[in-house]
Amino acid sequence: MSRLQKKYKDEIVPELKNRHGSRNAMDLPRLKKVVISMGIGEGLKDKNAIQEHAAELALLSGQKPVVTKAKKANSNFKLREDQPIGLMVTLRGKRMFDFVDRFCHIVSPRIRDFRGFNPKCDGRGSFNFGVTDQQIFPEINLDKVKRTQGMNIVLVTSAKNDADCIELLTLLGFPFKS
Repeated sequence: MSRLQKKYKDEIVPELKNRHGSRNAMDLPRLKKVVISMGIGEGLKDKNAIQEHAAELALLSGQKPVVTKAKKANSNFKLREDQPIGLMVTLRGKRMFDFVDRFCHIVSPRIRDFRGFNPKCDGRGSFNFGVTDQQIFPEINLDKVKRTQGMNIVLVTSAKNDADCIELLTLLGFPFKS
């Protein structure tokens, strides 16, 4: 059991129960999954780009990413059907808690000019944000990085509204603007 998972079970669940009254433990908001995705535009030109970024994403997530492919052909983007255009990883359980813990306490302080994330959710209880550079993760060897690549990270919770989602993520230690 990871450090954040133990904290969630021992401290955060009782705190949420106190704040929301005598709610059922299964009705409380919880973190369901974390989805990390990269859209790789230069994968159309350079075939090695997808493999290099897949190795980096596997390093920082702890599991092998899935290559996403184009569903439709689009001549304006020089895109053919079934052409690889991105990478995606879905984290659940221990890996999810480990990633969130590392991101909150190690990675986010390394972001340049970081003042906290905007506490605005998608209206359904999930929190989305983007990172412009993969080099902020300590797992990635800076000497082997040939090109910078951003990524989208989605924290999917079981919260029914944005307020519950922000409350849960704040208790987990997520850095929001005050």
